[in-house]
Amino acid sequence: MASLPCNARIQLTETLEQMQQGTLMRKVKSKSWKKQRYFKLQEDCMTIWYQSKRTGKTESAFSISDVETVREGHQSEVLQSLAEEFPPERCFTIVFYGRRGNLDLIAASAEEAQCWVQGLRQLIEVATSMDQREKIDQWIRDWFQKADKNKDGRMNFKEVQRLLKMMNVDMNEDHALRLFQAADKSESGTLEGEEFVLFYKALTQREEVLSLFQDFSEDGKKLTLLELVDFLRQEQLEDEGTEELAMELIDKYEPSETARARHALSADGFLMYLCSPEGSIFNPRHQALWQDMSQPLCHYFISSSHNTYLIEDQIRGQSSIEGYIRALKRGCRCLEVDCWDGPNGEPMVYHGHTFTSKIPFREVVSTLGKYAFKTSDYPVILSLENHCSMEQQEVLAQQLKTILGEQLLTTTTDGRVPTQLPSPEELKHKILLKGKKIGRLEDTLDGPGDEGPDVSDDDNGAEAEEERRRVKKDKESLAQALSDCVVYCKSVSFRGFQEARSHSRPSEISSLAEAKARKLIRDAGNEFVRHNAWQLTRIYPSGMRTDSSNYNPQEMWNVGCQIVALNFQTAGTEMDLCDGLFSQNGRCGYVLKPPFMRDKETLFNPSDPSSRESSGPITLTIQVISGQQLPKVANRKDGEVIDPLVRVEIHGVPADQARQETKYIENNGEPHGGTRDPAAPRQPPCPPSTNSPFPGFNPRWDETLQFQLHVPELALVRFVVEDYDKTSRNDFVGQFTLAFANIKPGYRHIHLLSKDGTSIPPSSLFVHIRITEPPGPEQD
Repeated sequence: MASLPCNARIQLTETLEQMQQGTLMRKVKSKSWKKQRYFKLQEDCMTIWYQSKRTGKTESAFSISDVETVREGHQSEVLQSLAEEFPPERCFTIVFYGRRGNLDLIAASAEEAQCWVQGLRQLIEVATSMDQREKIDQWIRDWFQKADKNKDGRMNFKEVQRLLKMMNVDMNEDHALRLFQAADKSESGTLEGEEFVLFYKALTQREEVLSLFQDFSEDGKKLTLLELVDFLRQEQLEDEGTEELAMELIDKYEPSETARARHALSADGFLMYLCSPEGSIFNPRHQALWQDMSQPLCHYFISSSHNTYLIEDQIRGQSSIEGYIRALKRGCRCLEVDCWDGPNGEPMVYHGHTFTSKIPFREVVSTLGKYAFKTSDYPVILSLENHCSMEQQEVLAQQLKTILGEQLLTTTTDGRVPTQLPSPEELKHKILLKGKKIGRLEDTLDGPGDEGPDVSDDDNGAEAEEERRRVKKDKESLAQALSDCVVYCKSVSFRGFQEARSHSRPSEISSLAEAKARKLIRDAGNEFVRHNAWQLTRIYPSGMRTDSSNYNPQEMWNVGCQIVALNFQTAGTEMDLCDGLFSQNGRCGYVLKPPFMRDKETLFNPSDPSSRESSGPITLTIQVISGQQLPKVANRKDGEVIDPLVRVEIHGVPADQARQETKYIENNGEPHGGTRDPAAPRQPPCPPSTNSPFPGFNPRWDETLQFQLHVPELALVRFVVEDYDKTSRNDFVGQFTLAFANIKPGYRHIHLLSKDGTSIPPSSLFVHIRITEPPGPEQD
């Protein structure tokens, strides 16, 4: 089978040629596990294979598109542990997207390490700047590399059939043979690299897109500028600057220079637009920073992590600075650190009274200083669980101040006592410590005085006495230097909403376990919303979740809790919801709460949608049309093709919680089962509709699902593709989650993500979205 040529964008430099010749390097997993591996860049310049030096067998391969970045020197715990044995200029770390472990490598010389670091960075830049068409071509190249076992430079029809089975394509043999022969331009009975690309593209023709194109094209061959404008206005509901948008889309996505010159869009260009960010379900304007960032901190949902140092379970899992790096790169803005006394006067970070490994607090702070503002400029809150002795608390304070310097916030933004929390905008590039504090903020500041509500003279004496007792107790267990590092996030016990309203300050924060929060939601939903309109609340998982599982964050967001801490290391629906909410607003980790959750006197209660003023529920209608290049699930046998279904879930206030699913498409192309509610019994098989000739791979559903949303401002919509299994639980194929507020109506593609939250191009769903507002009040 022929290897595919290098991507057209790649300039084959001396560095890349050297990588193609191959290099012997040490792959390192620990201080004692260091093994020689032969690394080689393949001819496509987008795949790297490595082999065991001893056996010569190919151990693994990875695509450049899986690589997020390359770090030079001792920038991982494993390489740091070998610092005395190997100099930093010979060491580097390949960091992958998602939760896949890093690859630590040691080259034989500094020159070889530089060759790989520079070469990989060049290739990563190419991979990240690819458009949709290039991504699909690269995806085909990646499959070629996977199937290219004997490198015989040819692929006969049998080999093509075998490869397509691996890709989840179940085809009609006669149809596939006709396409194979049409692509075999050399008439050799085999396909070479680019011939296979032609064959694959013929195989995956999009009939449903062509039909839509022809609905708006008078001659069936092109869309004129006016025809494209009609489509954008009528179907995509683009009503501002539509002609300019149409011109932009033609310039950007029309592959033919002749058509571009005539301001026309071909069927190919139309498909490219629909697969592009402009054709995505996610409103591109909301992907950038689009919200007001000048409101008090408590008016935002804040992306938050629990026990950030753990990358596995809570009992025996590994503690790692990678937990902090990964969380920060995902836009997390509230991190947790558990500190305990360590040897030689050095505080350590780990999960106390368990067998988790330990890391020095100094390393965590250094990592925080380096990565805090790479993804977002907005403030990071470091939630400190302090179990240290007074001596080592002094060390904590000293390390925070010396390592973070100006980044650490040690006084209020204006030097005065706050009457409300500052905004993310005012706190840009600042790290706030959340922890216990001796006394009150006004004791150390000049200002307008009272930070909280007035108290009567009768109350004053008792309150002052209680405060003195508390300060004395705190002074016995808390170092003054560490206390002084806490400004806007003083940790206090929660003693009820009335107590908080009477005696608490905006700069104080309570932490609640998930069960306690749920009880408050049930018993006092409106009071909880009001409380969160002026003060921060942090929610954390139950101590029983030793497997690092997560609770449902949605019910906490429904009452306005800002810091809803999740185990970022654990994939699943809960982290999909978190990623879905925070994928907007430039992924800055802050999302502005709706207006009715920012008012201290609000009447809103999530259990009673009528408490929010509105003219009635919004109707969300989703036509699930088709799926594209759906990946095969791992536990399917060779040659087996998936039976896909789509489930749409609404996560929001209790009245809006809903899920509906399509029929599943058997690999013979017929739709089966399909109930509106997946908990209800399955219906008998339905007669086939117009289906793709490759149902598992490019299924066609053409089904309409409909939802009523009473509080759309809080709703998240999750699209899930599963492989139907009649004997056991369905297998996960892919998902995509976004806030309802970020949905674009019209014909849209949904680009699916893996369980890990990483993209799996070119897998997608094609849908039509309609949003119907309730009728306004009748006019006299």
